[in-house]
Amino acid sequence: MRTSTPSTVPRTCQLALMALQGFHVAFLFLHDWVPLGRLNNLEGVRRAVTRAQLLAGTLISGTPFALGLAFSLWFRNGPPPAWLRTWLWVSYGLLFVGELQAWWVPYLLRPEPERAARYQPMFEGTIAFLPRRNGIVPNTLHVVLHLATLATLLLIPCL
Repeated sequence: MRTSTPSTVPRTCQLALMALQGFHVAFLFLHDWVPLGRLNNLEGVRRAVTRAQLLAGTLISGTPFALGLAFSLWFRNGPPPAWLRTWLWVSYGLLFVGELQAWWVPYLLRPEPERAARYQPMFEGTIAFLPRRNGIVPNTLHVVLHLATLATLLLIPCL
């Protein structure tokens, strides 16, 4: 069995971090625009949100992560500047807090009937493996996103 040398572990961690960043950028820019079978419901999203709102939301939510990925790639061969680590911590930290507030708090702790009513047509028919609680069920695509966000936060220190 081959073991990793100390110099390959940080590089592997850095590559995993950039792959997760790439996943986030792809998710944020594409999940409301590209059909993914039962992982998303584009018709439901279009009924709930205008194209202009969707475009603005996509650009506002995706741009900070695209910039973070671009700068991570730019500085991949050397030590990244401190501001990049801060950028990643803040952007992914805020994303994770938003994910908790938008999905997990109303699902696990505090019912939000208005949010549940808004989510129903947007995520109707999507694959979910968790039971419905408080009118909400986090679908599989969002659960994967939330786990990827947590993993990203755990890997930022390896930069």
